[in-house]
Amino acid sequence: MTPEYKVIDNFLPIDEFNKLVHTIKWVPFFFTPDLNDNQKSDDKSFQMTHPLFVLTDNQPTILSEWFENFRIIYDKLNAKSLIRMKINFYPHTDTVKEHPKHSDYDFEHKSLIFSLNTCNGATVLEDGTEIKSVANRALLFDGSRPHNSTTCSDDKVRVNVNVNYF
Repeated sequence: MTPEYKVIDNFLPIDEFNKLVHTIKWVPFFFTPDLNDNQKSDDKSFQMTHPLFVLTDNQPTILSEWFENFRIIYDKLNAKSLIRMKINFYPHTDTVKEHPKHSDYDFEHKSLIFSLNTCNGATVLEDGTEIKSVANRALLFDGSRPHNSTTCSDDKVRVNVNVNYF
């Protein structure tokens, strides 16, 4: 069975997208040694992240002063509730490296991955479908279904915003 997903190119108006691309240059990122719970202990992969928002025990918590800058992505979804929002920063690797499959949460919910740059990195869905990172592209899918990220080898970084919501 093929998982359902939707790709929306030019997700944001170009002026709003360009503001985010400019803003990302100032956002601090934090070393995240584990990509997900399925990463092997000998895997040297890592990512940098910037947490923007999390819903814990039904308590919404804005984690970053940069949240309002990126809120436009969530607002465009007309969602009922935000679960988590973070920015992922994957460093360049010599060849594209595929990370282990994972689920964002173990309950059904919606996920959006919004690409801030075009590169040869991708998000790989459970059936093997690869959605390439294209600037201003949004990928919408069920984040409880297995999926994985990749690095990129043709740019300095792969940067995207990950939004989990109902």
